[in-house]
Formats: sequence, C-alpha cells, structure tokens
Amino acid sequence: MHRERRVFSAVFVFCALWGSALSVTRYSIPEEMERGSVVANLAADLGLELAGLAHREVKLDIFHSKKFLDVIKKTGELYIVEKIDREYLCTTKTTDCFLKLDVIIESPLRIFNIELGITDINDNAPHFRRDRIELDVSESATAGEKFSLPNAVDPDVGINTVKTYQLSASEHFTIEIQTGSDGTKYVDLVLTKALDREEHAVHNLILTAVDGGIPSQSGTANIVVRVLDTNDNAPRFDRSVYSVNVTENSAIGTLVMKLNATDLDEGSNADIKYSFTLYTSEKTQYVFALNPNTGEITVKGTIDYEDMKFYEMHVEAKDKGQHPLLGQCKIVVGVTDTNDNYPEITVKSYKSTVNENIPVGTVIAIVGISDRDTGDNGKMNLSINQQVPFVLHKSSDFLYELIVSETLDREKVPEYDITLFVTDGGRPSLSDNETITLHLLDVNDNAPLFPQSFYTIPVMENNAPGALLSSLTAFDPDLHENQYLVYFIIEKEIVNTSISMLFSINPENGNLYALKTFDYEIEKEFFFHIEARDSGVPPLSSNVTVHIIIVDQNDNTPVIVSPWRVHGSVVEEKIPRSTDKGSLVSKVIAIDTDSVQNSRITYQFLQVTDATLFSLDQYNGDIRTMRMFSYRDPRHQRLVVIAKDNGEPALSATVTIKLSTAETAVKAYSDMTEVPLEYDIFSELNLYLVIGLGSVSFLLLITILVTCVLKCQKPMPSKAAPPSRNSVISERNSTIADSTLVSNDAYWYSMFLAETRKGKLVVRQPVPKAGSRYIVSSLPRSTGLTETSDSAASTLQGSTTTGSGSSSS
Repeated sequence: MHRERRVFSAVFVFCALWGSALSVTRYSIPEEMERGSVVANLAADLGLELAGLAHREVKLDIFHSKKFLDVIKKTGELYIVEKIDREYLCTTKTTDCFLKLDVIIESPLRIFNIELGITDINDNAPHFRRDRIELDVSESATAGEKFSLPNAVDPDVGINTVKTYQLSASEHFTIEIQTGSDGTKYVDLVLTKALDREEHAVHNLILTAVDGGIPSQSGTANIVVRVLDTNDNAPRFDRSVYSVNVTENSAIGTLVMKLNATDLDEGSNADIKYSFTLYTSEKTQYVFALNPNTGEITVKGTIDYEDMKFYEMHVEAKDKGQHPLLGQCKIVVGVTDTNDNYPEITVKSYKSTVNENIPVGTVIAIVGISDRDTGDNGKMNLSINQQVPFVLHKSSDFLYELIVSETLDREKVPEYDITLFVTDGGRPSLSDNETITLHLLDVNDNAPLFPQSFYTIPVMENNAPGALLSSLTAFDPDLHENQYLVYFIIEKEIVNTSISMLFSINPENGNLYALKTFDYEIEKEFFFHIEARDSGVPPLSSNVTVHIIIVDQNDNTPVIVSPWRVHGSVVEEKIPRSTDKGSLVSKVIAIDTDSVQNSRITYQFLQVTDATLFSLDQYNGDIRTMRMFSYRDPRHQRLVVIAKDNGEPALSATVTIKLSTAETAVKAYSDMTEVPLEYDIFSELNLYLVIGLGSVSFLLLITILVTCVLKCQKPMPSKAAPPSRNSVISERNSTIADSTLVSNDAYWYSMFLAETRKGKLVVRQPVPKAGSRYIVSSLPRSTGLTETSDSAASTLQGSTTTGSGSSSS
C-alpha cells in the first residue's frame, strides 16, 4: 500500500506541475456506522459517468493504517468496510475529527481529495482510574473539612463527556463539584458532621460520574472512609467490686481471677495496663501477683487460712494514649480453709541391726504419730504397705510397736527398708511416710555346699608328682568367719596305703594335687571323700565324693610270645617243600599290657626273601604260603615281622624267622593237623612247663611268707605289687608254644584259631570285667585222643586278678 501511495503522490505532483487545481470534497458521518453503510455517491458528487467508471481502475488511498472505506464501481457509492471509532481514529480531546482519503481513477488519471468528518456519539461511559478510593479521617476532624477525590474520565467529547457527580446518601459527607479551565469536572468530599469512631469506624460511600449524552451513561467508584481513633474513652470494668474465693495453700501460680477492662478506643488508646493502687496493702501484694498486660491475678505466696481469712485489692486500668485515661475496681478474695497440716511420724526407739535368728515377736521399734489438725483432719492411721515379716501393734492412740512376725533369713534378705505410712481423715486426706532400715547380722546357719555331689577326675598315668588335678571349691552363703572354708581329705586306706600319701588338697582354695606318679597297669581308680568346713562357732561342714580315674598311656612295648625265641630274636623253623598253598607255616603272637587301643596289635613284614611266597595276616599274625614251593625257590627263607600297637606314638617289637625247607618224606602240614599225635607226658616241652610252674609256685610262696613277716614286724603301707607274668616255654620246632600268657586285653584272642603240629588252640572270649586280666593256657598233650579226633583242645580261660595276687589257670 505504501508503494502505491508513493505512486499516487508522484502522480499528484505531476498534475500540480501541469497546474491542475484539485478540489476537496467533504462529508460528515457519525462514528460506529454499520458495515456496508453508504457514505456518499462519488459518481454524482464528482461528476463521473457510471458507464465509463465501470471500465476504469478506481482506487482509494486512505491516510490511515486501516481500510475503513471502499467504492462500488457499478454505482459509484462510497461505503463502510469497517466500523469507524472516533476515539480510536482521533485521540485528541477535540470535537473535530477527519478521515482523509484520495480517490484515484485511471484512464485518464484523475485524483479527488475527500475529507470524511467523524462526529462523536455517546458510546463510552465515564470511569474512574481506581475502583476503590480509601481515605483516613480523624474522628476529631471538624465539619466542612474537604478531601480531594480522583475525577472520572470519558473519551467522548462535547456533551457526551462527564457532566456531573453524585454521592450515595450519607449524614456525614457530601460532595462539591468544580469545573477546570479545560472543562474537566473535579469533585471534593466534604465532611458535614463530626465523626465518632466508636460509633461508626468505617464509612462506605459510592461516587457516581454521569455524562451529558442522550441517553446518559455513568461510572462508579467505592469510597472507603476509615475513621482514625482519638483517645476519648477511658478503660471501664464491668463491675466496681469483685468477690472471689481461693483455697488456702494454693500452689504458686494458681489463677485467682482475670480482670477484663474494656476501652472503646483502638490502637495504643485501647492498650490497657493493670496495676495495684496505693490502697492495696504490701502483705496482699506479697501474696498475690497482678499481670500488668493480661489482668490475671495469681498466687505468688503462701495462703494460710489461720493467718488471714480474706484479702482486699484495689486495681486500676490505664490506657496508653498520649493523654492516658484510667478506670478502677476493688477485688475481695476470701480464703477457704482446707486440711493443710500433714500428719507426722516420730521414731521413739529403734534397733538398726539384729541377728538373723531373732525370735518372732521381738519389738524392733516404737513409733509415735501426730497431726496439728483437729476433728476428722486430725484422725490418723499408721500402716505398712509392704510384704515384710513385720507387723504394727497399736499400744495407744499415738504409739505403735513394730514387731517381728516371721522367721528372718539374712541369706535371702540381708536388710529391710520398712516404710511406715500415716494418713489423716481429711478430705482429701494427707499422708506422710518414714522408712526404717533394718540390717541383719549373720549367724552360722548354713553349711558349705559343693556344686556337685560327685566329682569324676581323669588323670593321665605317668603324671608328674605334685601336678594339679582339679579345684574343688565349695560355697557358703554366710559372711565373714562363717564363710571362711578349710578343705580336708577324709583319711582312708587304699591297699595298705594312706590316701594322704597319694593325694593332697590346699586347705584354703580346695586345689587337689597328686603326690606320686600313677601307673595304669597297677592302679586304675581311687575313691575318697573331701570335706569343706567353715570357721563358724560351732563349725559346719559337708563332704563330696571324688572318683580319680587313671587314664592309660601307651607306655608298654608289645612283647612277642610266639614263636618262642631261646637265644636272641631269631627263630628257626623247618617245613616240607611239598607244603600246599595256604598252609600255616608259623604264627606270630604279641601281647601288650596297655589297655584298649594301646594294646591292639597289628603285624607287618619288615623283610621277606620272596614276597610272592608268604602272606601275613595283620590282625592274627598267621604266616601262610601263597603258593607251593618250586625248585627255583631258595631252600632258606628269611622273614622279619614287626608287631606294632595302636598307641600314640606307636610302640613295636620284631622277630626274625628263618624257614628251611626239607625234601624228607614228611607229611604235609595240613595232613598233620588232621592226624592227631599223642603227647608224650615226659616230653621236653612238658618238662619245661613243670619246672616253670614249680618255680612260680615256689616264688609265690616265698613272697607270701616275706610279706607276712614284714607285716608283723612293722606295719607300713606297701605299694601294690604288679601282677606276675608266667614263664613262657616253647619247643624249638613248634609253631605256637605251650604256655600260659597274661594280658590286660583279650581283643586279639578272639581273632584267630591257630593250627599247630600238636593240636588246635580253641579260643573262648570271656565277658570283660573291670580290673580283669586274661590268662591263656595251653593244655598238655592228651593221651586219650582217638585217631578220629581233629586235634587236642587248648582253652583260653579268663580269671579276675587283684592288684596284689597272682592268677591261676
């Protein structure tokens, strides 16, 4: 559009150069005409032909940003395209408002200047810049005082602008209107009557601005007039005299009453401060406190009915205005009597310590009670509110006796805190209490007590003399010397030996010691008693049974008893080379005087000439052939066998067996076991056995005689003799000796059934008993066997042996 306007301007200049005189056509229309409304007929007003106008280019150049008008070429009418607002188009407050435009017609070019006058209509109502107007007016303001108000504005002009103001009805205010030099209407608020804030603190008014249009329009604003306070009212109490009651002995801080004076003023003029006047006594001010801000009267001293029965207070309430005003009142406080005297307990006589065995019915203390009150408030009752072994016995109205009612035991309760309670008959009742502490003195009425009635103490054999075995400590609940314990071993004799020679005990702490080294193979257990005795008068004591168990150690080396070795450790045996596979060629038997695991023997080869020829049973010691001899096998075989026990560490013994094979026509070993041979009663083996048994019997008889002689001459305890081991006699060519063996464990006896060249050894395992030893006896060759007998029987018999006697089979 701007580009076209520049073109039209250029055309206009060109026409001016040619001296063309352009005339101005003026029209006038009211604002806000509807769209499509015809403003004028340009064809008629400008002298244009409609027939030629339809084929020519017609343009409007409007000197405004909006296109308000347009031309209909067929009719030549100028019509409204967009509503025209005079207040928008002309912002100045003048009555003249024009819209200028150029009508440009081409072919040939013609330009017409048009001025369209816009007349005002009353389309805007007056309005105030603020909807709410607030004013502060002192209630001391005088009538006629003025207060400026903001004026209303109206964008319309002429008679359509603000014409007058109106105020809502008010008996205190009116308005005054003034006209400025530019015709603007101004308004003032005028006070017509004195204000009273206490009567009417806020005045709400409505100011209305009215224009002069037809019809007229108006706008309103709210006027809020706040009346500022003036200190023109004194504080006032609702009564001049107040009466109130208070209970004596009321707690400090107890609220008596709250004063509430009122002041119709506000702010500091209504801020009240309370205080006692000079008419209030100092004693009253000492007992009661007055809060200057809240008016609360509270107790700050002791109120005693017997001292003063009523109090009188004079109080003034003063505001904090520039010129303060005040009001006064009087308060009369009556005191209500209460049960304010507590009963008291007085211990007249008292035993703080008594023996615990004091008889029932003994008087411990004498107690008195008192109360300064009278009547029901002075009636008292004394009691014990505990489960204690004491009771009260009333001896008079004011005296009681405290008596033992049950048997006392210091070990259960060492002292008593006996609390006595006394209450009076007031409502509410008052009470007091007194605690008496009673200590019980110890009496030796408890014997020492061991934690256990029976002690089992294991002791490893080969112990060091003086070693600590255990600590046996008893407990005595008594005190001091009644609690000091001394320990004794109750004397007894074990195998002619005093127990005090074997064990000792520390008399102060009960530590038990061994006085000698014990050997399990000789002594296995001991039973005795230990006594604990206190130091009371008379002393009390108790005892406990002690069982000492000697624990075995692996301290005995296995002894090889078969095959019998006459000289050194080498045994020579002869066997036929025709011996069958699996035949028994020899048997190694070892015994161990230890017990259980320590006496269990296992057998192994240490050396063997040919490992493929012989086998050794590790449990029963049987040496058997694994195959038959061949011509390549050496004639002499050397076997070294080790017998090892199961102890920690293990102990062992070895035996060397030299086997020689013979080509003689001797029957196989297995055949010999099936054909019984008769024993020669006068054989070399039996001769050795008879000599051995005779020697043992002779030695046993000599030992018994010597023991009896020594016993008669000097009765001294003797150490228990170890069990004797019988001689072992073996025939050089026999595999198992005919002998008598002694052992503590028959474990290995049940493991084998030995075959010999002279017969069979039958093993019977007896029922083990504590302290038993087992004797193996080989019977001599029997003469009564028939040819059909498999073998002669040899029996393993068990007999019980004592620590000093020898066993027989």
